[in-house]
Amino acid sequence: MEVVRKGEAIYVKSRQAPGLRPSTIPHALVERAVRHPERVFIKERDPYTDQWVEVTYGEANRLTDSLAQAFLDLGAGPDAPVMILSGNSIRAALIILAAQKIGAPAAPISVPYATMSNDFDKLKHCYNTVKPAIIFAEHLPPFQKAITALGAGAATIVSAETGGDNSVLNFDELVSKEPTAAVGVAMSKLSDASTAKYLFTSGSTGMPKPVPQTQGSMCAMIAGQEGLRDDARDPDYDPDTVANVLDWLPWNHISGSNVNFNGALWNGATFWIDGGKPTPALFHETIRNIHECNPSTFGTAPIALAMLAEAMEQDEFLLKAFFKNMRSIGYGGATLSDDLYDRLQALSIKATGRRIPIITMYGATETQGITVVHWEAERVGLVGLPLPGTTLKLVPNGEKLEVRVKGPSVMPGYLNDPKKNAEVFDEEGFYCLGDAVKFVDESDPNKGLIFDGRVGEDFKLSSGTWVSVGTLRPDFVAACSPLIFDAVICGQDKDFAAALVWPSPVTAEQYVKAAGDPAKGFAALVADLARKAAAFNSGEPGSSRRIKRVMVMTEAPSIDAGEITDKGYVNQRLVISRRTNLVQALYSEPPGAGVLQL
Repeated sequence: MEVVRKGEAIYVKSRQAPGLRPSTIPHALVERAVRHPERVFIKERDPYTDQWVEVTYGEANRLTDSLAQAFLDLGAGPDAPVMILSGNSIRAALIILAAQKIGAPAAPISVPYATMSNDFDKLKHCYNTVKPAIIFAEHLPPFQKAITALGAGAATIVSAETGGDNSVLNFDELVSKEPTAAVGVAMSKLSDASTAKYLFTSGSTGMPKPVPQTQGSMCAMIAGQEGLRDDARDPDYDPDTVANVLDWLPWNHISGSNVNFNGALWNGATFWIDGGKPTPALFHETIRNIHECNPSTFGTAPIALAMLAEAMEQDEFLLKAFFKNMRSIGYGGATLSDDLYDRLQALSIKATGRRIPIITMYGATETQGITVVHWEAERVGLVGLPLPGTTLKLVPNGEKLEVRVKGPSVMPGYLNDPKKNAEVFDEEGFYCLGDAVKFVDESDPNKGLIFDGRVGEDFKLSSGTWVSVGTLRPDFVAACSPLIFDAVICGQDKDFAAALVWPSPVTAEQYVKAAGDPAKGFAALVADLARKAAAFNSGEPGSSRRIKRVMVMTEAPSIDAGEITDKGYVNQRLVISRRTNLVQALYSEPPGAGVLQL
């Protein structure tokens, strides 16, 4: 690792060169179709038969050629994107890849914007920003209100079902189009500068911002990972050794779309679309799929790993199914707690007799993945070291080091927003992420960097002591596991830190069943929470790490209001500003109703 100091700034970059990469993502599909036409590319459960259906790499290449021709005929192109309203599916994957083949940016949108919103404001904003020529909604009924709200007269609607309405084009008819030479001509014009997708930020601070994902930026991240590879990317075809990727992460996010999906394509893996999610209502589906898939890699958010660990601790068959072919576990989007790390390693040892690599990649919608923990680490909180080709710039900000980044994987700038672009890039062209890191060992940078919280989330107590929310929150949540699924840390300019917490729905339901009464069950959960929180405090020597008061919230975090994203990230500051009455109850004297004093 090369470390250079210029003034107060510290520049960190890898001494290793980037490795192999495809020229573009569509070209990676063509390569796979030529080399392994019969290999299964994507699998999903048919909602009607409950059986797995699949497309091979060869079929996917042929179908996307046909779709690409249909999109050309409908006027899609570099300035006329294809918007996807529905979630992950084989059809959605083909839509995204077909659009890329002709240089039409794909714009997958957060599904809740169209299905869980009352005003559709975020969806309208996304639609008006990219002005798509085509909108895809796999099944119309859940999206009909949203499409009507868009008044999308200029956009062609495509769906798997038309219901006899000629205003909606049928997907199956489009994939029967005979491709012409125009598809190949359009694909030959693709370059690193070609916009492949527009992914929108979570909208946790204002309206979602459109981030161009260029072919160059996506492929640069692949090249960075390849520069660190010490094994064969794609061993000779063997149905028993080809990687199986089981994934639920939505394709409107970097992790699911660019890291997991593009990575599976590049590596020739079989991508199993997981219809489950880390929610009480849907996680059973992930468990069922693990039994049938026996994944070889599993990358997800810490909240899903916590639910999985809890399930494996109670289910020996699930434990064996998960670790049967598992090579590594990946996480991102939030910090993994020490407690959860230890539980996962204990489960791995129980199932296999050995520890398993638990790795993470750090980045943002605007940057792709920029650092990775590519070695077996015995601690959590690491964000690793820069990928080859990427340079980090660490700048003092208060008592922390703020992260900035430059490299081929970084976006050229938000679409049509020069004012915001001027704010987020510094004078040297480094993108400012708003996060903080620190070295594991300043005398040996090769030991990596540790996530040190969001610069904008940290605050000072009235004593002048800084509270690092990014590290305190996951540690407190882990200490109170499995009673709560997340927390919001309060206390700016107050005498002590306090927390608003959401109870774990699964655990809360168990308490209610055990008590035979909702009120008694809730009271029992709160009493156990008080004991766990007090135990956490007893091990923390400083005021910046002790939670003095806690309130259990009964209203779920609001997606419409931006309190939580569909990937599960909670906007700390927004929750505090929206729930001022609860914060006032935490700090009033005497405390308000429902406040636990620790």
